[in-house]
Amino acid sequence: MRHPFVLAVAACLLAGCAVGPDYKRPAVDAPAAFRFEIKDAREMANTAWWQQFKDPVLDQLIGIALLENKDVKIAAARIDEFLGQYATTRSFLFPQVGASLSGQRQRLPSAEAPFLGSFNGTVFETYSAQLSLNWEIDLFGKLRRATEAARANLLASEEGRRATILTLVSSVAASYIALRQLDRQLEIAKDTARTRGESMEVFRERFEGGTVSALELAQSQSDYEAALVAIPPIETQIAQAEDALALLLGRNPGPIMRGVALSDLALPAVPAGLPSQLLERRPDLRQAEQNLIAANAQIGVARAQYFPTISLTGLLGMISGEFSGLFKGANKAWSYGLAGSMPVFTAGGIAGTVQTAEATQQEALLRYQQAIQGAFRDVSDALIAHTKSREQLAYQERQVATLRNYLELARLRYDNGYTSYIEVLDAERNLYSAEQAQAQTLGNVYVSLVNLYKAMGGGWVAQAERMTQPQTTSTTR
Repeated sequence: MRHPFVLAVAACLLAGCAVGPDYKRPAVDAPAAFRFEIKDAREMANTAWWQQFKDPVLDQLIGIALLENKDVKIAAARIDEFLGQYATTRSFLFPQVGASLSGQRQRLPSAEAPFLGSFNGTVFETYSAQLSLNWEIDLFGKLRRATEAARANLLASEEGRRATILTLVSSVAASYIALRQLDRQLEIAKDTARTRGESMEVFRERFEGGTVSALELAQSQSDYEAALVAIPPIETQIAQAEDALALLLGRNPGPIMRGVALSDLALPAVPAGLPSQLLERRPDLRQAEQNLIAANAQIGVARAQYFPTISLTGLLGMISGEFSGLFKGANKAWSYGLAGSMPVFTAGGIAGTVQTAEATQQEALLRYQQAIQGAFRDVSDALIAHTKSREQLAYQERQVATLRNYLELARLRYDNGYTSYIEVLDAERNLYSAEQAQAQTLGNVYVSLVNLYKAMGGGWVAQAERMTQPQTTSTTR
């Protein structure tokens, strides 16, 4: 054989193997079903669930957030960052080829003449044009494991962006519902203040006419002032909620447009799903798994340091004393060779690197398992919250209806002289508290459903992801 060296290198490549453990998905102890499953649940995980609220303003706000939110843009930039890292790491699997062109003019002292022959003591020129090659032969899989880790990091960044989108859509919907809840509570507070103000004016007229006592007038005034006191804190919460929602929209703090009232929002269907489906539905779980894959591959990178590093080098070019003759066949030059190195004594340095990689992999494994358990809890908590908040709302609706009737009876009894005004005040206060609590519970019903869609994940995230790209329109002539 004329080229045994090349054949030997090829044999080494064919026999190469990657050190380190191959990744296997850990077993997951998933419950067979969730607690508090809802019988009328439907398969809605692949739909744009926020549109079921039937509020065009909410749809518009979510669309704006997906286009302008800074966290989504940061996550997209991280994808580009890891894409560049992956391209860089993968490039080392291939030969690195370089080119050089040089020209030099020099004069050496005559003392060096014996080594230069005809150039003795004269000024001479050297020109060269060369192609160089350096190829680290990945016999033990260090570069392949590094590429595997870089690819997993890239995929993790993509899943991280999807997880950001999942959180963003849910946060915008929940924040908007909370804002409409505060609007309703402010409406109740203002209506109560207006009603008590009207009652106070009636009592003032009666006091001037001598039909009510100063004590009753003072009670009416006190109740009116108490109603006014409740308004500023709600207005503060509304302004702060608007600022928080504006930040989600990628805007400076400011007012937020409103759509459908809280009580007029449609109630979306409850999404169905099994615990085992969360591993594929939730982007944060897929991200955690890719982080585990990357950490697993880094063990191979670390262990490969125990083995030799072998590189194939080569050079092909032209060298001449005159530029005009640089590319003549007689001036051709070439070389090739094989270089190898391996650690002999590192005082435990490589062992420490391997230990670090293995510990990092264990940490990633535990985080993956923890994320799965957290996902199961998210769904369970959302189901419980939605079930119980609907039960609570039904009770509160009956309570409010009863208290309104009680207030009418109390006023009737007072007008007919059967009771003091204290009974009317107590009825008004109880009704006010019940109406405020009912508005909050109604908001909780909607928010718990938002949290359930968030916890379930699903294909709706992919739909939202497509909405992060500005839509372009094309015209044909």
